[in-house]
Amino acid sequence: MSNERKLRVKTLVMVFAMVVCATTGDSLLKRGMSQVGPVSLTQAGLFQAFRGAMTSGTIWFAILFLIGFMISNMTVLSWADYSYVMPASAMGYAAVTLVGVVFLGETVSPRRWLGVALICLGVFLVGQTKPRTSTVMEVAQ
Repeated sequence: MSNERKLRVKTLVMVFAMVVCATTGDSLLKRGMSQVGPVSLTQAGLFQAFRGAMTSGTIWFAILFLIGFMISNMTVLSWADYSYVMPASAMGYAAVTLVGVVFLGETVSPRRWLGVALICLGVFLVGQTKPRTSTVMEVAQ
Protein backbone atom coordinates (compact mmCIF):
# COMPACT_ATOMS: atom_id res chain seq x y z
CA MET A 1 0.00 0.00 0.00
CA SER A 2 1.39 3.41 -0.94
CA ASN A 3 2.19 6.03 1.71
CA GLU A 4 -0.56 8.30 0.35
CA ARG A 5 -3.13 5.50 0.63
CA LYS A 6 -1.98 4.65 4.19
CA LEU A 7 -2.30 8.30 5.15
CA ARG A 8 -5.81 8.49 3.68
CA VAL A 9 -6.95 5.32 5.49
CA LYS A 10 -5.54 6.26 8.89
CA THR A 11 -6.90 9.80 8.52
CA LEU A 12 -10.39 8.52 7.69
CA VAL A 13 -10.28 6.12 10.65
CA MET A 14 -9.35 8.94 13.01
CA VAL A 15 -11.95 11.31 11.52
CA PHE A 16 -14.51 8.55 12.07
CA ALA A 17 -13.35 8.25 15.70
CA MET A 18 -13.69 12.03 16.05
CA VAL A 19 -17.24 11.96 14.70
CA VAL A 20 -18.32 9.05 16.90
CA CYS A 21 -16.76 10.52 20.05
CA ALA A 22 -18.07 14.04 19.42
CA THR A 23 -21.57 12.88 18.50
CA THR A 24 -21.82 10.53 21.48
CA GLY A 25 -20.31 13.06 23.86
CA ASP A 26 -22.53 15.93 22.70
CA SER A 27 -25.65 13.76 22.81
CA LEU A 28 -24.87 12.53 26.32
CA LEU A 29 -24.14 16.10 27.39
CA LYS A 30 -27.55 17.19 26.08
CA ARG A 31 -29.28 14.31 27.86
CA GLY A 32 -27.38 14.99 31.09
CA MET A 33 -28.15 18.70 31.07
CA SER A 34 -31.80 17.94 30.37
CA GLN A 35 -31.73 15.81 33.54
CA VAL A 36 -30.08 18.65 35.50
CA GLY A 37 -32.78 21.05 34.33
CA PRO A 38 -32.82 24.67 33.21
CA VAL A 39 -29.90 26.77 34.42
CA SER A 40 -30.78 30.02 36.15
CA LEU A 41 -28.22 32.76 35.55
CA THR A 42 -27.90 33.67 39.20
CA GLN A 43 -25.16 32.74 41.63
CA ALA A 44 -27.38 30.19 43.35
CA GLY A 45 -28.71 28.86 40.03
CA LEU A 46 -25.23 28.43 38.56
CA PHE A 47 -24.01 26.68 41.72
CA GLN A 48 -27.01 24.34 41.64
CA ALA A 49 -26.44 23.54 37.95
CA PHE A 50 -22.72 22.96 38.54
CA ARG A 51 -23.48 20.62 41.46
CA GLY A 52 -26.06 18.76 39.39
CA ALA A 53 -23.68 18.44 36.44
CA MET A 54 -20.77 17.22 38.56
CA THR A 55 -22.90 14.51 40.18
CA SER A 56 -24.40 13.27 36.90
CA GLY A 57 -23.01 10.00 35.56
CA THR A 58 -24.38 10.89 32.12
CA ILE A 59 -22.35 14.08 32.04
CA TRP A 60 -19.19 12.26 33.16
CA PHE A 61 -19.64 9.76 30.31
CA ALA A 62 -20.10 12.73 27.97
CA ILE A 63 -16.85 14.21 29.23
CA LEU A 64 -15.01 10.93 28.60
CA PHE A 65 -16.27 10.80 25.01
CA LEU A 66 -15.37 14.46 24.46
CA ILE A 67 -11.85 13.73 25.75
CA GLY A 68 -11.74 10.89 23.19
CA PHE A 69 -12.74 13.42 20.53
CA MET A 70 -9.97 15.79 21.59
CA ILE A 71 -7.32 13.05 21.58
CA SER A 72 -8.34 11.79 18.14
CA ASN A 73 -8.54 15.36 16.83
CA MET A 74 -5.06 16.20 18.10
CA THR A 75 -3.70 12.95 16.68
CA VAL A 76 -5.09 13.40 13.18
CA LEU A 77 -4.06 17.07 13.09
CA SER A 78 -0.48 15.95 13.69
CA TRP A 79 -0.33 14.37 10.23
CA ALA A 80 -3.14 15.75 8.07
CA ASP A 81 -4.03 19.25 6.87
CA TYR A 82 -6.34 21.31 9.06
CA SER A 83 -8.20 22.30 5.88
CA TYR A 84 -8.96 18.59 5.32
CA VAL A 85 -9.63 17.39 8.87
CA MET A 86 -12.08 20.02 10.04
CA PRO A 87 -14.39 19.94 6.99
CA ALA A 88 -14.24 16.12 6.93
CA SER A 89 -15.19 15.98 10.60
CA ALA A 90 -18.26 18.11 9.84
CA MET A 91 -20.03 14.82 9.13
CA GLY A 92 -20.59 14.95 12.88
CA TYR A 93 -23.20 17.66 12.31
CA ALA A 94 -25.24 15.20 10.28
CA ALA A 95 -24.76 12.49 12.91
CA VAL A 96 -25.81 14.84 15.72
CA THR A 97 -28.96 15.81 13.82
CA LEU A 98 -29.85 12.16 13.26
CA VAL A 99 -29.20 11.32 16.94
CA GLY A 100 -31.30 14.30 17.97
CA VAL A 101 -34.24 12.97 15.99
CA VAL A 102 -33.88 9.27 16.81
CA PHE A 103 -32.73 9.30 20.44
CA LEU A 104 -33.66 12.71 21.81
CA GLY A 105 -37.05 13.06 20.13
CA GLU A 106 -36.27 16.37 18.45
CA THR A 107 -38.10 17.62 15.36
CA VAL A 108 -35.94 18.81 12.48
CA SER A 109 -37.37 21.14 9.84
CA PRO A 110 -36.91 20.51 6.10
CA ARG A 111 -34.65 23.59 5.92
CA ARG A 112 -32.37 22.11 8.58
CA TRP A 113 -32.29 18.76 6.72
CA LEU A 114 -31.31 20.67 3.58
CA GLY A 115 -28.43 22.23 5.52
CA VAL A 116 -27.37 18.77 6.70
CA ALA A 117 -27.46 17.51 3.09
CA LEU A 118 -25.25 20.42 1.98
CA ILE A 119 -22.78 19.63 4.78
CA CYS A 120 -22.68 16.00 3.64
CA LEU A 121 -22.01 17.14 0.07
CA GLY A 122 -19.16 19.33 1.33
CA VAL A 123 -17.70 16.43 3.32
CA PHE A 124 -17.87 14.24 0.21
CA LEU A 125 -16.04 16.88 -1.85
CA VAL A 126 -13.33 17.39 0.78
CA GLY A 127 -12.95 13.61 1.06
CA GLN A 128 -11.95 13.48 -2.61
CA THR A 129 -8.80 15.52 -1.91
CA LYS A 130 -5.47 14.53 -0.37
CA PRO A 131 -5.36 14.63 3.45
CA ARG A 132 -1.99 16.36 3.37
CA THR A 133 -0.69 18.80 0.81
CA SER A 134 2.49 19.94 2.55
CA THR A 135 5.66 17.89 2.76
CA VAL A 136 7.05 19.55 5.90
CA MET A 137 6.22 16.55 8.08
CA GLU A 138 7.70 13.92 5.77
CA VAL A 139 10.81 13.71 7.97
CA ALA A 140 8.75 13.12 11.13
CA GLN A 141 7.24 9.92 9.77
